[in-house]
Amino acid sequence: MIIFFIVLYMLITLVVGILAGKLLVKNSKDYLLAGRNLPFYMATFVAFATWFGSETVLGASSVMAKEGLWGVVSDPFGAALCLVLVGLFFAKPLYRMNLLTFGDFYRVKYGRKAEIVASIMLIASYFGWIGAQMVAIGLILHITIGIPQSAGIVVGSFVVLLYTFFGGMWAISLTDFIQTVVIVFGLVFVLYEVSNGFSEVVPVVASQPSEYYKFFPSFNLEEILLFISALITIGLGSIPQQDVFQRVMSSRSERVAVLSSIGAGFMYLTVALIPLLLAIFAKVKYPNLLEVDPQLMLPTMIMEHTSQITKILFFGALLSAIMSTASSAVLAPAAVLSENLLRPIFNNLSDKYFLWLTRLSVVFITVVSLAFAFGGESIFRLVESSSALSLVSLFVPMVGALYFKVSDQTSAIASMISGFFVWVALEYIFHYQFALLAGLTTSFISFVLFLLRSKLRKS
Repeated sequence: MIIFFIVLYMLITLVVGILAGKLLVKNSKDYLLAGRNLPFYMATFVAFATWFGSETVLGASSVMAKEGLWGVVSDPFGAALCLVLVGLFFAKPLYRMNLLTFGDFYRVKYGRKAEIVASIMLIASYFGWIGAQMVAIGLILHITIGIPQSAGIVVGSFVVLLYTFFGGMWAISLTDFIQTVVIVFGLVFVLYEVSNGFSEVVPVVASQPSEYYKFFPSFNLEEILLFISALITIGLGSIPQQDVFQRVMSSRSERVAVLSSIGAGFMYLTVALIPLLLAIFAKVKYPNLLEVDPQLMLPTMIMEHTSQITKILFFGALLSAIMSTASSAVLAPAAVLSENLLRPIFNNLSDKYFLWLTRLSVVFITVVSLAFAFGGESIFRLVESSSALSLVSLFVPMVGALYFKVSDQTSAIASMISGFFVWVALEYIFHYQFALLAGLTTSFISFVLFLLRSKLRKS
């Protein structure tokens, strides 16, 4: 029965995407920003569903089971913080700019060269994130349908590609609305059964030692720096990303953009606590599950120890979460690729042909991301690396332009490139635990030094 519902759900998603493309997508603004017409409830659900994916249900839960609350500072807490910060400080000024992509922001504020560098960084930051969603879809189809995980990755990616290709942001918005309802209802029902009507929640949570729920760092420098790194990886790193920008710009009004981001942040944190609670139940009631692949812990518990209806609801919720995140993650870099890197190559490109150029970019992004999906890294690690890249390269120039009215192109480019290379070297060559902070610090110092250099030259 579960196979039937999984297949049915994927078919419904495809149909919604294709119909959205035929009925609602009339131009590139419809395709990329849903015509800037999303009401509050839909904008909130879309922002929530954008990040509530494999890293939240599978990645964070497996880390929670092994490391406790300290291991999941970045997600869900950092992710929820990001959405709230976007609503409080960034949604309003960005919405007023009326731009198509985040790459456009760097062009308007700094110039064409900065736009190119920023766009490359933006696109690169998504491959790992998309790959993580593809891995998760492969896991689900392997567990529920029995096909090899590699085949599941390809099949799931093809479904996401099709409905994103045809329907764009309208397809994502409509399916995200449906998927969010499935996510919330499904996870609450699963927790209800696993905890015997919520009666075991308090005893199971209380069964763990107090240090298991340690969240804030002790008063020593290393722990404080580790905590800051974890919190800002997604908390600040995902602010200068195209998917967040698209949610802001797709809202019906400036007020909706602000309130939906804040609302989505609190909603995300609330719902994301459920997989963490389920991880504790898996650890306490079925400790042998920790010996299997940690990312399979929750799915295995559901498959082996719950009723048929719970299986359907859990995997429906999980598949909903992952597909909504994957589609958003595919469209975001495709928009930047087509608008900021490819469109300037063609002179006087009509909106019709630009729309098709964006759709072809969706195909390209999906195919490249498959390589990351088969790369072997964990879901949690893939997502963290994606957010870290944008933090060390794009965050400082964005804040400098928005709040300090800086427009020096050399400073922006130096900040992006220096922060990126320092982070890559320290993270992947020297395996330095504070590579993120070093990259962000380098980005800031480079930005300031080149800005001072520019001002000295002019004086």
